[in-house]
Amino acid sequence: MVSQEQIQEWKVKHGDVYKITSGDKECFLRAPKRKELSYASLAGKDDPLAFNEVILKSCWLGGDEEIKTNDAYFIGASKVIGDVIQIKEAKLEKL
Repeated sequence: MVSQEQIQEWKVKHGDVYKITSGDKECFLRAPKRKELSYASLAGKDDPLAFNEVILKSCWLGGDEEIKTNDAYFIGASKVIGDVIQIKEAKLEKL
């Protein structure tokens, strides 16, 4: 069980904190940085699950380790891992 104090500490250190619940397990992640996204994209080029695995491992703050090791929990978490990637809308304007 992760305390609210721990979550606040993570927020101060990392910014946004995300909670993923998979079955009866939960874990906490921070948003990935550009280098982690780049590495995950390379890893996921031939194996889409590898992208999720890299993001999960590199952004892991705490929680039930079974989400990383048990395929059923991992696949469940994989459905929402991409949501930790926050993208700002951009606009291109020809001048």
